[in-house]
Amino acid sequence: MILKKTSATHCVLAMLCMMYFITYVDRVNVSTAAAVFKQELSLSNTQVGFVFSAFAYPYLVFQIVGGWFSDRFGARRTLFICGIVWAGATILTGFSTGLLSMIAARVLLGLGEGATFPAATRAMSHWTAPSQRGFAQGITHAFARIGNAITPPVVAWLMVVLTWRGSFFVLGAASFIWTIVWVIYFRDNPKDHARITQLELQALPAYADGKARRPVPWAKLTRRMLPVTLVYFCYGWTLWLFLSWIPLYFLQKYSMDLKHSAIFASGVFFAGVVGDTVGGILSDWLLKRTGSRNVARRNLVVVGMLGALLSLLPLLFVQDLVVAAISLSLGFFFAELTIGPMWAIPMDIAPEYSGTASGLMNVGSAFAAIVSPVVAGWIIDTTGNWNLPFVGSMVLMLAGAIGAFAMKPDRQLVV
Repeated sequence: MILKKTSATHCVLAMLCMMYFITYVDRVNVSTAAAVFKQELSLSNTQVGFVFSAFAYPYLVFQIVGGWFSDRFGARRTLFICGIVWAGATILTGFSTGLLSMIAARVLLGLGEGATFPAATRAMSHWTAPSQRGFAQGITHAFARIGNAITPPVVAWLMVVLTWRGSFFVLGAASFIWTIVWVIYFRDNPKDHARITQLELQALPAYADGKARRPVPWAKLTRRMLPVTLVYFCYGWTLWLFLSWIPLYFLQKYSMDLKHSAIFASGVFFAGVVGDTVGGILSDWLLKRTGSRNVARRNLVVVGMLGALLSLLPLLFVQDLVVAAISLSLGFFFAELTIGPMWAIPMDIAPEYSGTASGLMNVGSAFAAIVSPVVAGWIIDTTGNWNLPFVGSMVLMLAGAIGAFAMKPDRQLVV
């Protein structure tokens, strides 16, 4: 079935893509700005690592809280509240005067963005046909990686024009604009949307009002999602290592200027854009061809994680800029290949509680976001070796590939 490009379902997906793009710009902009505020605020690499990870503390907690809230009250209200908070936090980052105020702003950002992805998954569960879930998750996360990719050069340019503080003011204003457009356009129930067509509604699953639904079966749902959460932690370790340190990796390890390090970092992140898109499309294709969610979701995750491990190995043996750029790009491509199938799994296992289930899964990545940047900063400060942090990624990618066999996306939760 082919829908018009201007259909309501496509517009909602486009808005979610833009949200993923903006939220990732706002959470990784400090990685590029750190090249300047690190000196201005007299911070060590370990302290910068704490700035990076401060975002993740409330982000972890609000995965579950936000997922439940979006299941109970809908994605429209949840993302509106989140948008106001994360936009304000981005602007406040520009007013930071030291380590504590910088950390406080980042904590507020994590508070605002904590519920965004579970709420978006809740929206997708009603606005996306079941056969297109892998693609929807893949393309939205691809836009997140586009945000990663363009953030280094865009923030570098804004820093030249407006200073590093001004760059946060501009990015915060963009977030406010998206938030207003979202609350005006989106409706939780597709039937309530003025531009929805009968053809679109026939392809969508039935709408389940959170207020009329049964209470969340927390014990059963947590047990089913635990293996998924652990696998996603393994992925998240590598994700947050890349998002936090790749711009500084090229800047300091290869003695580049800000402009050239931003270009190399963007190249790595663009490889993730391709990985997200390919992973989502391939997952849906495999599901259609085989009818097996184990093949379409689990097996693709295994391939992605093992591919990332093998791609990063050259970093330990060859000290060359070109080899490093290719190795990191391939590693990020394969890591991101897992995103479409991973985010489809909560909708496969618990479609009625997809917001809560995806929140439980994303706790894994959120916890990795707390630990990974700090550990990497400490290793770099202690050893001066910028390649050692990637050893942890390789070990965890192997563990994730093995643990993926416990996820069982083919078995839907029975309450």
